[in-house]
Amino acid sequence: MKQEQLGDRISKILYSEEQIERRVGALAEQIAGDYGDRGFAADSKGRPILLVGILRGALVFMSDLARRFPMPVEYDLISISSYGNGTAPGAVRLVKDLEKPIGGRDVLIIEDIIDTGFTIEYLKRSFAARNAASVRVCTLVDKTVRRETPVEIDYIGFTLEEDAFIVGYGMDYAELYRNLPFIGVLKPEFIR
Repeated sequence: MKQEQLGDRISKILYSEEQIERRVGALAEQIAGDYGDRGFAADSKGRPILLVGILRGALVFMSDLARRFPMPVEYDLISISSYGNGTAPGAVRLVKDLEKPIGGRDVLIIEDIIDTGFTIEYLKRSFAARNAASVRVCTLVDKTVRRETPVEIDYIGFTLEEDAFIVGYGMDYAELYRNLPFIGVLKPEFIR
């Protein structure tokens, strides 16, 4: 399947490649300012902030964001899955855990999109229980219309108030469309 064919399946572009690039740069500047000169940093050992990307969607965003930081950062990856088939709403399971210990570390969770809020709420509780020095959240897209549990999001790239199925820039449908350089609305006929 050619990228042109993938692009033809998009009904509209919500955020262009240029808009995303500008917003990622602004987020990196804001975060670096907040953690610089020990601002938000609570790690008593002075270690770099630990970026924790949520697989798979956040990979593109985290990579671009990390390259924009003027300060040292470390990163790790975690994979979370929502339970399906009639289990309790908000139930999540850990698929792949972190490889680095986070006790005493400043952790910044990086997510591509936050909708219901259950995953972020779960991770914040989990990381606090692991004695992280601080836990903050950065998302590229905050999809407020689908929020089911309140969560505090410290850094937001874009706020989406419509209930559209979006893809691109790491976000997928059936593992496709992650490689699109923009974020767009998938045409309904391509959603099964």
